[in-house]
Amino acid sequence: MSTEERADAAAWLAVAAGTIGALMATLDTSIVNSSLPTIQGEIGASASEGTWISTAYLVAEIIMIPLAAWFERIFGLRTFLLIATSLFTLFSMWCGISQSLIHMIIGRIGQGFFGGAMIPTALTIVATRLPPKQQPVGIALFGMTAVLGPVVGPIIGGWLTENVSWHYAFFLNLPVGAILLALVLIGLVPRKIDWGGFRDTDVLGLIGLVLGLGGLTIVMEEGQRERWFESAMITDLSVVSLFGIALLLVGQVVARKPVIRLKILLERSFAGVFLMSLMVGAALYGILYIIPQFLSEVPGYNAEQSGFIAAISGVPTILLLAVFPILVRRIDLRLAIAFGLLLYSISCFLSTDLTSDTSGPQFVAAQVVRGVGQFFAMLFLNQAATSSVARDYAEDASGLFNAARNLGGSLGLATIATLQDRRQSLHFARLAESVTANSVAGQNAVHQHGLPWLQSALQGQATVMTYSDLYWVFGVAMLFMIPLVLLLKPLSSDKGGALGA
Repeated sequence: MSTEERADAAAWLAVAAGTIGALMATLDTSIVNSSLPTIQGEIGASASEGTWISTAYLVAEIIMIPLAAWFERIFGLRTFLLIATSLFTLFSMWCGISQSLIHMIIGRIGQGFFGGAMIPTALTIVATRLPPKQQPVGIALFGMTAVLGPVVGPIIGGWLTENVSWHYAFFLNLPVGAILLALVLIGLVPRKIDWGGFRDTDVLGLIGLVLGLGGLTIVMEEGQRERWFESAMITDLSVVSLFGIALLLVGQVVARKPVIRLKILLERSFAGVFLMSLMVGAALYGILYIIPQFLSEVPGYNAEQSGFIAAISGVPTILLLAVFPILVRRIDLRLAIAFGLLLYSISCFLSTDLTSDTSGPQFVAAQVVRGVGQFFAMLFLNQAATSSVARDYAEDASGLFNAARNLGGSLGLATIATLQDRRQSLHFARLAESVTANSVAGQNAVHQHGLPWLQSALQGQATVMTYSDLYWVFGVAMLFMIPLVLLLKPLSSDKGGALGA
């Protein structure tokens, strides 16, 4: 890493490349969400089959994220990013011209795998190409991608689908990919490929990582739809995932160079960062799912309208980015993260009193508070991730940190799907019990509107109560994460964003 006080132009071009690459990858995680009904109709897929368009990307991405450090050690950062960017763009074009479900899923797997390479490498570039005093600027840019990608993706995808065509949600990556390739070529120094590194491959760890993370992600993404362990597929994948994790752990002991060095999870500070990243990821992706669903089901918003409400949380984060390099040197890292988690929790509790009359404007205050919470929690967690391990473990730390956030997202969505089903049934049953044959209000409702209307009204009220419950669960979960900040190490004022020695 450069020891100069200020980075040169090439270093900043490398940071720009990492930022754009990470933004492309996080955008494509969610850009098809609002377009799924249209895509499913055109390629002849059912609603249940269409979910694999999103799941395929997520599974491939989460497998690659922790593998990126291993590929980087063999190919070098420049060559690895050139390969990843080229193939990500190629698979994006494949998705854009797909005419069938199987072609689309193949394209999404390729997109997810090579897009996953661009997320941890962005943080690695910041940690290895910028001097300590300037690392907070790079971390602020990287943090922007983690917030903006999932938030803006559905808006861009929805707008393109409504006004142009869903194909352009994928074709958009062609010009961006070309710019990224140019930045990588200029900003990063080539390095000879270490072909000998393949001889030392941690085969057990490599297989274990693919089976463990891949199986676990599918279980969480598809579990509720398949009724969990009532499904032979979910049961089998759970066994595969456990077997994969066991192989990964064995590889840590027997391999000369493990595919990813999990021992950094034993370091107190990084363990705290990992767990908090897991929960922040669950809340980020979970709430970004809840808001459009509620606005669609209750006030009847379309994808574009609900997308703009969801995007409000990104505004405070973007506005505060400029002051992050100043704050990181003046505020204790632990206090900043605790403050962010607290605000995130408060924003959830502000949405626990939903009613059937709640619409977009009632979410604005909670979204603004959440945006400020995201800024402090996510950006300072990024800072903690780069400063909690030795410089030699920067790539592994980046991979595990980003994998935790994505895995947390799958965990959050699995939690929502399970609670939504169970709490809605519970609330409907309790509401139905209160409307007895002797209930005057119930008799009047049936007399005036009929029994089907009453059932629909009760179902609607149960839905609203369920969404309030979901916000309450996320609010409590974020509160429980706050004590983990005690595991973190404070940053010394002269290290700004330096990796630990």
